Amino acid sequence: MHILSGKTKIDFLGKRNIALGFSLVLILLSIVSLSMRGLNLGIDFTGGYLIEVGYSHSVELEPVRKALAKSKYSDALIQHFGTSKDVLVRIAPRDGVNSARISDDVLEILKMTSADEVEMRRIEFVGPQVGDELREQGGLAMLIALFCIMVYVGIRFQMKSAFAAILALVHDVIITIGVFSIVQMPFDLTVLAAILAVIGYSLNDTVVVLDRIRETFRTQRKGSAVEILNKSINDTLSRTVMTSLTTLLVLVALFMLGGEVIHGFAFALIVGVFVGTYSSIYVASNSLVLMKVEKHDFLEHAKENEEIDDRP
Repeated sequence: MHILSGKTKIDFLGKRNIALGFSLVLILLSIVSLSMRGLNLGIDFTGGYLIEVGYSHSVELEPVRKALAKSKYSDALIQHFGTSKDVLVRIAPRDGVNSARISDDVLEILKMTSADEVEMRRIEFVGPQVGDELREQGGLAMLIALFCIMVYVGIRFQMKSAFAAILALVHDVIITIGVFSIVQMPFDLTVLAAILAVIGYSLNDTVVVLDRIRETFRTQRKGSAVEILNKSINDTLSRTVMTSLTTLLVLVALFMLGGEVIHGFAFALIVGVFVGTYSSIYVASNSLVLMKVEKHDFLEHAKENEEIDDRP
């Protein structure tokens, strides 16, 4: 009830060193996983064939792997898709072979390895050149989004606050992508779209907190920087919690009931909401403490803005 009423007095920054260590560990794990394991890129980015088949009963994946390996599909990646009755087969692109022949061949092999009924659910094909182009354009879209945001926060806030917002944003993106590397969940175009949405969500949350920090520094005469930052976070806590909870309710429903197609999308947003909420409370404010922000930083920025507005 205290959180909803906006009258909390939680000493968030009293635990800032623990939060800093926690963030550094998450970022380090993400970078190590990305450098050593990489991302489990979906067919959108790698190109190739994606074949989904359904069995009448649960099936073990090892016999399926062995059967395809004995044939000409030793490079096939096999995994369960939703339930233990559904199997997803990913095969690298092959020159001069059409998708219908590939799917018929794979289905025939799977029928020979099981007494259960096997049916073809779907088949998709993306050429390697298209996959490379999508990967490059997706990465470029993310870089452009980050650059535009940097310009926006650079204009909206004074230097220390702008740097704190950018740091929180980079923190959220690295950890969200790192989680996909750690759990090896397929990373496709829908996940990339979710990462771009996480960027917007994280920035919005951080801007609200930084706006309140700026207002409190300008209006409150007494108190240390840590006390003012704590007050600002507590003032916006009810809004932060309610926004995060209502968003998570929708995302969990999508993840549980929306089907396998949007699992990656919903999972990325769930991770992004958790990390974005955490960073808006700890990362941005902790960065300001480390940069030794003071009241005159915000007063000077306000004076500069007034001088700009007064120009003819």
